Amino acid sequence: MSIYDIKVKTPEGVEYDLNEYKGKPLLIVNTATKCGLSNQFEGLEMLHNKYKDQGLIVIGFPSNQFHQEVSNSEEAANACRMSYGVTFPMHEIVKVNGKDAHPLFKHLTANSRGFLSSNIKWNFTKFLVDKEGKLVERYSPTDSPESFEKDILNVL
Repeated sequence: MSIYDIKVKTPEGVEYDLNEYKGKPLLIVNTATKCGLSNQFEGLEMLHNKYKDQGLIVIGFPSNQFHQEVSNSEEAANACRMSYGVTFPMHEIVKVNGKDAHPLFKHLTANSRGFLSSNIKWNFTKFLVDKEGKLVERYSPTDSPESFEKDILNVL
């Protein structure tokens, strides 16, 4: 299975294929608006604005598996826009671990390892995917978006 075979939903529940992003590098992030790392929205937005014209797509997926997200997808997307100035695409609230994990995160974690295992340990785990849909790198929640800007330049 390719990342492009996976379907995702907007906060409003509209489903679409990641195939829409074929040929563009992706930075995929599991987010949470009430997380202590939510200041990373600023760095993610900076990368989005700086490189979107060169093809980079930053996409956020709120998750409440760590109990730091609001109650619904639309509220999470609005909080990202209003509190953090996010303009990159946000999606429905998803699970990132376990048997009920969203297929996208099952795919990403099956093809990468975190510190101790493939499970996502916390909010703001980030995945860089190249133009061909291959996972290039997985970044820990504490890695600031600015810290791997050179990796983004390599996939543009």
